[in-house]
Amino acid sequence: MTPKQQFYANQAKTLCDNLKKRNMSGQYFTTAKEAADHIKNLIPDGACVAFGGTETLNEMGVKEALRARENVEVLMKTPDLSYDEARSVFLKSFDADYYFMSTNAITIEGELVNIDGMGNRLAALIYGPKQVYIVCGMNKVCPDLETARLRARNLAAVANCNRLNRNTPCAQTGKCHNCLSPDTICSQFVYTRHSAIPDRIHVLLVGEELGF
Repeated sequence: MTPKQQFYANQAKTLCDNLKKRNMSGQYFTTAKEAADHIKNLIPDGACVAFGGTETLNEMGVKEALRARENVEVLMKTPDLSYDEARSVFLKSFDADYYFMSTNAITIEGELVNIDGMGNRLAALIYGPKQVYIVCGMNKVCPDLETARLRARNLAAVANCNRLNRNTPCAQTGKCHNCLSPDTICSQFVYTRHSAIPDRIHVLLVGEELGF
């Protein structure tokens, strides 16, 4: 085990202990492949699975693997959908058996920090789907809330604006301008410190750099 791998493993143990105090569960995987295999085996036949926007799970190939299963219903927005069609997918997702997403940042104390444009991803995190699984590379772990907030605004949001070809000041300069641009994706800021329903929210930590 390299020093960096040891660091991630030790940090993940502390984080998982802190998540438990907040009615959330945590589990650590050394590699993205291990985490992806766990997710694939987790989903039973006949389940309904939904996805929030997540570059992490795109990189891991989880979406494609589950969509290939004929006995699993997968709900997700695709570029070809109209506004009304996408809205229908979002609403159906609130009743999914499993909801998968990532997080823009997580503190070592187990607090989640996220920014959304439409808000469907964070609405599902807060309430709706029976089980929520957050897959998070250890590159997103922050020492405190302020650092997590800065990461979400100045790294995750900016990178997502570039990915979505948004015409925002941050997409041009690489830093948040707290703008009110028509193209902004920073509409909803959500800080999750506790799950009212025990073990509804599961955080799968991965000892690799994933997502933004």
